[in-house]
Amino acid sequence: MSRLRAGCVSGKQALMKKGELSHLARSGAEFAVRVTPKAARNGVSVEEDGRLKVSVTIVPEGGKATAAVVKLLAHALGVAKSDLTLVRGTTSRDKVFRLD
Repeated sequence: MSRLRAGCVSGKQALMKKGELSHLARSGAEFAVRVTPKAARNGVSVEEDGRLKVSVTIVPEGGKATAAVVKLLAHALGVAKSDLTLVRGTTSRDKVFRLD
């Protein structure tokens, strides 16, 4: 399997259940995330190399897409949005988040 898809429905990426990636949620952990803005649907998947791929339907204007990524990632990890800190990639599709 080339890609592990959490929340997969009929081969399509779907919104994860709350805490589905909770096994990754450790204090101080950093998550490399590849963001796809203006996607057809919101979703989170885990790439083969361990990087997370987050798709959001929001347009990347004024940090709105990043806010949507934080919300989806926090939901998938089962943590509060305030526990995630953006370390790198404010305006990039490749972002790094730290769990505090």
